[in-house]
Amino acid sequence: MEKAYRRSRVLYIIEATLEYLISIFFATELLPELTSYLGISDGTTGVISAIISLGCVFQLISILFRQGRAKGLVLALSIANQLIFMLLYVIPLLGLGGQTKIILFIVGILLAYFLYYLAHPKKINWFMSLIDDGQRGKFTSKKEIISLICGMAFSFAMSAILTHFNKKGEIEISFVIFAITIFVLMVSHSLTMIFSCEKEQPERKDKQGIGEILATFKNKGVILVAIVFVLWYIATNSTKPFLGTYMIDLGLEKWFKIGFLPAISAVARIIASIILGIYADKKSFSKMVSICFGIASLSFLVIVFCTPTFGTANGYIMFSLHYILYGIAMGGINSSLINLCYDYAPVEKRVGALAVTQAVSGVIGFLTTLAFSPLVDKIQENGNKIFGMEIHAQQAVAVVGVVFSCLATLYVLIFLVKKKKV
Repeated sequence: MEKAYRRSRVLYIIEATLEYLISIFFATELLPELTSYLGISDGTTGVISAIISLGCVFQLISILFRQGRAKGLVLALSIANQLIFMLLYVIPLLGLGGQTKIILFIVGILLAYFLYYLAHPKKINWFMSLIDDGQRGKFTSKKEIISLICGMAFSFAMSAILTHFNKKGEIEISFVIFAITIFVLMVSHSLTMIFSCEKEQPERKDKQGIGEILATFKNKGVILVAIVFVLWYIATNSTKPFLGTYMIDLGLEKWFKIGFLPAISAVARIIASIILGIYADKKSFSKMVSICFGIASLSFLVIVFCTPTFGTANGYIMFSLHYILYGIAMGGINSSLINLCYDYAPVEKRVGALAVTQAVSGVIGFLTTLAFSPLVDKIQENGNKIFGMEIHAQQAVAVVGVVFSCLATLYVLIFLVKKKKV
């Protein structure tokens, strides 16, 4: 049986990579190109992206499913959501009216993410149960590194295809290629799950249904982890959504913003993932994530000192530092949510713990961005001045990022590092 588990762990890495490649079509500049072609405004595209980030709330529904074998359900939901993703690139080619296409696209992308988040907690619990607790840090870092490397190459390739056919005035051909690519990735992704084995889950004796959701919210371990990520989501969602426009204000070149910064961040994240994964297995995920939050606070602090007053060079230097530091931090933060849930929630509540923590922090993150948007507009309308001093809106919100990253660091050190794991 151990041989089957080993094979399944390898397939899990491949599965995660293929899933990540599909997500690139809807999490990069490829999505705005598609929505722009359909006639969807930039504002509406932003709203769609924000609503998608709330999809994690759908994960709460997964708690209502009976505990047991997840393979069949996860496979069916994954095929369904990926087929819809593929069809989103077919919609522009249909002989339908403009408004009809837009309605189909919006409904389609929301339905696809609904199905994705419905399956996500059960899929994670299925595959993570195949990994020894003492190897989770090393394994998740390896999985993330492979996904990032493949994702960088894949993103460049898809962007090159889009650019090539866009210049020729035949952008529809790139949509056909993207749809075919998603279909091939979907088939490959499905095969990785079909040939993966599944451990028998322990029989449930506690509350199920709505009662289980309420019980999960009351679990101390789940609450401890949820607070960590609420603090983190406030830190990042108060700052990151507004940095793209700041780079425009600073006059940074497109090659720097779209190509160079994501590349150096990915390289930093890959190197950090290796080191942090080993550290987490030897020490603990709580100690590891406290270090990551500390590094994240430095990445936001860099933006506080990024200003046009010191010239364009200041923008290039400060944003390079920010992306490197943020990449290092995300090398541990990205995998820590799953692993902290596994450390501090009982085995039978892990699916619920993951769903609740992501749902709560996702909603808080979304509301944080909405809350800070008027503040950013107000500061800009005031000529980027606060109390008579020249301070840009992004510098101000970066201070909030620093504060909440530090609070997250202190919280982890006080309440998680010293708390005994389950």
